[in-house]
Amino acid sequence: MRHDHAYVSIPNVIRSAAERFGDAPALVDGDSRWSFRALEQQMVGAVKAAMAAGVRPGDRVGLCAPNSAEWILAALGIQGAGGVVVPLNTRFKAQEQAYILRTCGATAVFASSFLGSDYIAGLREFDPELPALGTTVSVLGPQGAADLSWADFLAGGAGIPTAEVHAAIDRLTPDDIADVIFTSGTTGNPKGVILTHGQSLRAYGWMAEAYTFAASDTILVIPPFFHCFGYKAGWLMSLMNGVTVVPMPVFDAGRALEAIERERVSIITGPPTIFHDLVHHPDRGRHDLSSLRVSMTGGTTIPESLIHAMKADLTFDIVMSAYGLTESSALVTSTRIGDPAEVVARTTGRVIPDVEVRLVDDDGDEVPAGQPGEILVRGYNVTRGYWDDPEATAEAIDADGWLRTGDVGRFDEAGNLAIVDRKKEMFIVGGFNAYPAEIEKILLTHEPIAQAAVIGVPDQRMGEVGCAFVVAAPGHELTEADVIAWARANMANYKVPRHVRFIDQLPRNASQKVLKHELRSLFTRTG
Repeated sequence: MRHDHAYVSIPNVIRSAAERFGDAPALVDGDSRWSFRALEQQMVGAVKAAMAAGVRPGDRVGLCAPNSAEWILAALGIQGAGGVVVPLNTRFKAQEQAYILRTCGATAVFASSFLGSDYIAGLREFDPELPALGTTVSVLGPQGAADLSWADFLAGGAGIPTAEVHAAIDRLTPDDIADVIFTSGTTGNPKGVILTHGQSLRAYGWMAEAYTFAASDTILVIPPFFHCFGYKAGWLMSLMNGVTVVPMPVFDAGRALEAIERERVSIITGPPTIFHDLVHHPDRGRHDLSSLRVSMTGGTTIPESLIHAMKADLTFDIVMSAYGLTESSALVTSTRIGDPAEVVARTTGRVIPDVEVRLVDDDGDEVPAGQPGEILVRGYNVTRGYWDDPEATAEAIDADGWLRTGDVGRFDEAGNLAIVDRKKEMFIVGGFNAYPAEIEKILLTHEPIAQAAVIGVPDQRMGEVGCAFVVAAPGHELTEADVIAWARANMANYKVPRHVRFIDQLPRNASQKVLKHELRSLFTRTG
């Protein structure tokens, strides 16, 4: 059943959930547990704190932290004050994060110390004049280089009247910007995708209903919150429907199995890698997994054998797959309950309601059924554009509102969409989009590398990983281990090429474009 009053804004979802679900459990993070009513109170405190810290309507605020209650509260605090959340990938290095914060004009950054990284210290060292460093809050862990610890941040809001918080939330509309989520493009520079409150709530309101999310469910959220998979198809979609949210900061299959048993987890979404690791974990048989009910996977190809294993070994009743990209609120098509395993494995299902999809050839003409074509999407879910980048927006979305996805798909007779190729050359590493142009750009900042070209190659566990073809600079000796070690220090882990091949020159056409198909053939031949 839909509750339309919850569709106004993301903070209003929490107020509505408090009314509807009251003392039922909303959020479990380690030893801390909050009911829906308590979560609303926590949100009100976070909004007060954000207001006191200077977050004003329309301000962009960076948010970089692992999956946690604090991430959710920081986001709700920023949005409740009228601000715009800019999620930052926790795997990004300072130069990658600084680019995003500067591009979107962020006025503040909320971050944590995580896996040995003090993100704010790294930003101060890399770009001391970054405007976002004007207000810094430590979301988790020690205060480090931040101006405010999380406790001090919350204490700062004590003087703001509660009525002001509710007035601020009441001013939010479905058309207000909720977040700007940066996604890398083929040019190598990340672009900020603008998404509104209403878009996300409408898309994920439908999805929760289609996937039978209910107030008796508990979800273990494994995909990171900086990704729509963890944020919108994770905690937001769940809290809208009274589902208890259990965030997982770092995926570990053994700990996930323990959490499933301990919290009676019934829902898990994520890339196939997660389910592969759960199925094959040596301790799987020692845990009671009978609570598992609903799963959704996507983002890469799914072996049919994995779907059968998810049902047989992990006891899921429902296994679904879906397709989307950040520019489409991360949702375009989905399988439906009752679809056979081969449909879930080989396709991404049918187009969601109130959204249109066309498949076109290089001339923009629609292709016949069964033929591959570039996927175009139009509907309420399509982004309003890229932040402060009208040229890129016009390139991606035509005058009639059709979004060019750069993905190539094929419809079957039943209207199921199969993704057959990627026009953009992007590849997907364990659920994370990796863009060769961006990785190449970083590799070329390493002096011993004269030229580099990156392709995605198959990997049994991750789906795909990067292979870098490298031409060494004159006078430099390089090994595969050297390149990989340098890459690990200078880019997010999922971007790091897992294979490096050294060649004398990159194959190019007459216009000097690297012939990636020849590199794929070379990789296949040499293994």
